[in-house]
Amino acid sequence: MSRLYLIPSPIGNLADITYRAVKVLETVELVLAEDTRTSGVLLKHYNINKPVTPYHQHNEHKVLQHLVQQLQSGKQMALLTDAGTPGISDPGFLLVRECIREGVPVECLPGATAFVPALVNSGIPMNRFAFEGFLPPKKGRHTLLTQLSTEERAMVFYESPHRLVKTLEDFIQYFGPERQCCVSRELTKMFEENKRGTLQQVRDHFNEKGVKGEIVIVVEGYAG
Repeated sequence: MSRLYLIPSPIGNLADITYRAVKVLETVELVLAEDTRTSGVLLKHYNINKPVTPYHQHNEHKVLQHLVQQLQSGKQMALLTDAGTPGISDPGFLLVRECIREGVPVECLPGATAFVPALVNSGIPMNRFAFEGFLPPKKGRHTLLTQLSTEERAMVFYESPHRLVKTLEDFIQYFGPERQCCVSRELTKMFEENKRGTLQQVRDHFNEKGVKGEIVIVVEGYAG
């Protein structure tokens, strides 16, 4: 029976994948990969030999209908993004939406997502939180940060290493230098770092030290 499986992939440590995910990858007929090289490393590590085809933000509109037609014909597929759960600041939403429209079963497996460990180990109250993903680099950035300046829930952001210091400086401008935050870097990897403190302290730390690796930022909500 046709089915699209959304498979969370490890965010760093290749051991962070479920037995069920490995089993599904062994049984599907085609693996859709955000980056075939990255997914190839994972598949090779688990001795999985399956056809792999690219599915990413630059081609998803072009290949969408063809993939849905293959699924409707009875094919089973798995979608892998570079790290974490497909659709969360990664490709996946368009394909899921189209499958639902066309009556193709979609199943999302539980598994790795970068913002969850970053949020849990931040030390910031997290009974309520807002996931914001990547901020707009230019257009709409001021408007969004102005809105978020009075957000009472903890806020979670993704960021690239070369933009981290600039983003922390923007947070200082809009949220104030004393707002508590935690920057998690290289989660699950050998050089994992969780730097906690005020926005000013964390900004100064990374401005002096430099930044490498994938980044999750957790910022304390507005206290009034």
